Amino acid sequence: MKKSDILSYVGNMQQVANIRSVTYDEGQARHLKAYQIKNGDLSLTLQCDKSLDIAELSYKGINLSFLSKPGLQHKGQNGSSVGARGIMGGFLFTGGLENICAPSVIDGKSYPMHGHLRSTPAEQLCSKASWQGDDYVLEVSGEMREAEIFGENLLLKRKVTTQFPGKSFIIEDQIENQAFRDEAFLILYHINFGFPFLSEHCEILIPSKTVVPRDEISKKHLSMWHKMEKPKANEEEYVYIHTPAEKPDGKSIVGIYNTELKLGVSIEYDPHVLPYFMEWKTIGSGDYAVGLEPANASVFGRKYHVEHDSLTMIKPFEPVVSRIKVEIIEGDDEAMAFKNMIKELTPDAF
Repeated sequence: MKKSDILSYVGNMQQVANIRSVTYDEGQARHLKAYQIKNGDLSLTLQCDKSLDIAELSYKGINLSFLSKPGLQHKGQNGSSVGARGIMGGFLFTGGLENICAPSVIDGKSYPMHGHLRSTPAEQLCSKASWQGDDYVLEVSGEMREAEIFGENLLLKRKVTTQFPGKSFIIEDQIENQAFRDEAFLILYHINFGFPFLSEHCEILIPSKTVVPRDEISKKHLSMWHKMEKPKANEEEYVYIHTPAEKPDGKSIVGIYNTELKLGVSIEYDPHVLPYFMEWKTIGSGDYAVGLEPANASVFGRKYHVEHDSLTMIKPFEPVVSRIKVEIIEGDDEAMAFKNMIKELTPDAF
């Protein structure tokens, strides 16, 4: 629709598309600042105090995202921002920049689970909603710095954009090394789905050339990596390491689809920037979730890369850009088109 067509129906665009700045006022979320973006049927909440990660995502009133037992938190439970008690999940939390996944101690220095970025407040915050020709664009941006004296000085600039009317958004990150030495950096996009979208009616759609289980418990369930099951009490998590095929344009794309709700999500990213991809699947009752996770490092974390001399390095003042597109799949026709594309990329896998 043209700008004039839309404005013939609404006198103020906030009626259908807006960005609200909010502050939570009770419980563990008290003082947590966030931006709530409404783009027609699409709604998402970005946490200003947690690297502009996405706490909640919904479409047409259906929740798509996972929230862990501690719930929304300003700082972690009992004031902690690290460890399992500090992981609230959300649709997106970003692991990095010194470490992802398992915690470790290297040369006497501690690297916490999934690093510090996920609890780093954003600075230089900016939100705007404006017409760009016939496009109404909503945008939130901010910066997160990970630094220490005599150590690293990494700056991540994040921008999240969506366009009305539409059912997609883009997460664009630029990481710059502002120190005067080569620096290692690890980053993981932990993209998490939860009930009611996530159920035993979900298919996990990854054009995998290879699938490797992380451990023995995952290996036992390898044949079911692409299917979600009903919750099971006290079941351990499963993790699978995938090698997704590339599309002709050089991008990789993965997705998940609920055949009962006829609703799904696709995730497109650049595998040359993020060459690792993990699937986190937990059917444990109360911890029911699936995570689809592009990354530039292994699920085994910094220690693994130190031991294998394979840390990703960034030169002084060198920028690295990562761009992830998240899009809603709606209805069986769109789902079938997506599945056919996946099959074309990896025909031997089906």
